Amino acid sequence: MRTFKRAIFAFALGAIPVAGPGFGFDGAPVSPQDTVLPVVAPQPGTAGALKRAATPVAPAATSPTSSFSTLQYQAEGGHPVAQWKLGKMYAEGDGVIQDDMRAFEYFSRIANAHAEDSPSAPQASIVANAFVALGRYYLSGIPNSKVKADTERAREMFSYAASYFGNADAQYDLARLYLKTPDASRDDFRYGARWLGLAAQKGQHQAQALLGQMLFNGDRLPPQRARGLMWLTLARDSATPEEAWIKESYNRAIAKASEDDRAMALQMLEHWVQGRRD
Repeated sequence: MRTFKRAIFAFALGAIPVAGPGFGFDGAPVSPQDTVLPVVAPQPGTAGALKRAATPVAPAATSPTSSFSTLQYQAEGGHPVAQWKLGKMYAEGDGVIQDDMRAFEYFSRIANAHAEDSPSAPQASIVANAFVALGRYYLSGIPNSKVKADTERAREMFSYAASYFGNADAQYDLARLYLKTPDASRDDFRYGARWLGLAAQKGQHQAQALLGQMLFNGDRLPPQRARGLMWLTLARDSATPEEAWIKESYNRAIAKASEDDRAMALQMLEHWVQGRRD
């Protein structure tokens, strides 16, 4: 696909079709040979190629005399956990003046230095989350900065975190990009639906909600009202107070569902929960 060709040149990565976990468009397990997804595999030099993501943060001339200065001290020493914490603080304005560019720079440091780390490394989740954070910044851009809205660049970030690190948030964000593209091709939709199913199976509640909506309403997928209601129920239980759209989607579905739909959804839900425990 065009997107992954661009990702190859941008990241100096090799794109190879790899059979991922076997889940179909509805999130249900399917045969492995039907689940080929475009996945990027890191090659030597990846970290260096990523350095164009942002300008490095200016060194902080400080000694660890407080919690914040300790984080700064550790971050300047290349500690990814400290860099992540500082990035989150600046992104959310938590204890500091909110500064998206500063947050972007800290997240970029993590991506630049650790892109080729093993997915099983202790810091792998932080590295993957840094790629997701960068992708979201590229979706909207940062006002009055050199970071402009760039959907393709965002897709590259999500693709790497979704395929190499298996990050569920990246899989959800990537699925939305494929599914919401105005001129999405049949392949775009197929990839988007499968990334959505992968994220839903990992417990990403926003993916569960979107997949549930699509299945219940038959939105570009064969209608499966019971399975859709199951996913919406799971998503509702994990939704935050700010995610009213998830609860509203569930309420609309449960109001339209027949008794048979509800009974079958309950059976599917019990089976899914039991499978998570095993």
